[in-house]
Formats: sequence, structure tokens, C-alpha cells
Amino acid sequence: MTDLEPEEFKSRFDAQPTRWSVIQRAHGESLAGGAEARQYLVMRYSPAIRRYVRAITRDEHLADEISQDVMVRLLQGDFAGADPQKGRFRDLLKVAVRNMVRNLWSKQKVRRTVDYDLDLNADDSNNETDAAWTESWRDQVLSLAWSQLENYQQNHAGSVAYSILKLRTDDPDCSSEELAERLSQEIGKPVRADQARQQLRRARVRFAELLVAEVADAINVTTPERLEDELAQLQLLDRIRDVLPADWSSNSN
Repeated sequence: MTDLEPEEFKSRFDAQPTRWSVIQRAHGESLAGGAEARQYLVMRYSPAIRRYVRAITRDEHLADEISQDVMVRLLQGDFAGADPQKGRFRDLLKVAVRNMVRNLWSKQKVRRTVDYDLDLNADDSNNETDAAWTESWRDQVLSLAWSQLENYQQNHAGSVAYSILKLRTDDPDCSSEELAERLSQEIGKPVRADQARQQLRRARVRFAELLVAEVADAINVTTPERLEDELAQLQLLDRIRDVLPADWSSNSN
């Protein structure tokens, strides 16, 4: 693999498809026809939902119970109101989950704690529950990107993208010589410091590509500007800014 040229890198991001097609298929078809798509969405976003519900309830057992109910409802197609014209998928999902929690609490006559109020403005990114949702979503995006990078290495002979980036992430202050030595031990063959630096650069570019693809999956308009804004809101932009072409967000599709 060679380093991506700026225009090639930028064009890959510009062309990223969104997951709205899956969302719409999950809820726009018959229950039988959209079952696979609904299962896909649940598997992909259940960790973020679980963490968010736990942050709201502050009760592990109640969080498990409510999260399972949310998953069942999603599998049944209860998120049929998802519409790309109404905003980001993560915002729509957040509101849906909040409403499900509120309804379940009402049915179960569960008292709200003093410091948690689901009537808070869902668009207020400064309240605690919204911060918890953003953090959960960011962690899930990162987890998915790491998983895909690991799969990329496994399916591309000679790639060390996952290994070297994981080594660097685990010890960000190690020198190129130390990084090369650790990589050599892991892959069982010698790696020079200059080779380690080059492989690390390639791995970071690949990871940035995967990260942006994950973010693009859940927004309705994938212009570079829109992607950059979403990355910034998720506090992911600074992680990859130095490998992005300087003009990557200067033009829309």
C-alpha cells in the first residue's frame, strides 16, 4: 500500500455512502423484509445505547432491562420515524431512546432522581445526559474503526496497520527505534525505524479513512464540511487532522 495522495484521500471521503439506506430499509419494508437491516443496526449501535441508558438511570439492573426493551423495539421496527431530512441519525436515535426510557418509567411508575430529568431540551448539548450520549457514540465509532482496521490487516498480506497503530496508541511517547523494535517482535521480522515511521503514517491515514467512513454512515449529507463538523462535535477531528489534506473540506460534492 502506498500513501494516499491528497486528492485520492479527499475523493474517498467525498464519496462515502451513508447508512440511511439501511435505516430506511429497516423501517420502510415489511417486518420480514427489513429484519436483517434492523438486526444490523441493533448490533452496531447497541453498545452506545446501553451506555446512554445506564448514564440516565444510574442503575445497572434497570439499565439492562430498559436497554433490552429498546433493542426489542428497534428490532420490531419502532424507529420508523427516522428521516434524513430531520437531522443526524444519532440525534434521532437519542431522542427515540429518551422517549422509550420515559415511557417505560411511566409504565413502571419509576421515580426520576432529582438530578436527572428527561424533559431537558434534547438539543442542549451541555446537559449531562446529552454529554453521555455523545461520549457513548464517539466510543462506539472508535471501536468500530479499530475493528475494521484490525480486519484490514488480517485480510491484506503484509499489512501491519493495526499492530503498529495499536503499539503507538498504547505508548505515544516511544521513539521510532522503540516502535520498530516492538513491531519487529510482534510480527517476527526486523523493521527499521524509518520503515516503522512510514508504516505508522500509512496506518494513521487508513484509520482516518475508516473513522470518517463511520461518521459518514450516520449523517444525511456527506459533504466534506458536514463530515468535518460532525468529527469536531464528536471530538474526533483532532485525532486525524494532521493526516487530512489541507483542503479536504474546501469543496462540497
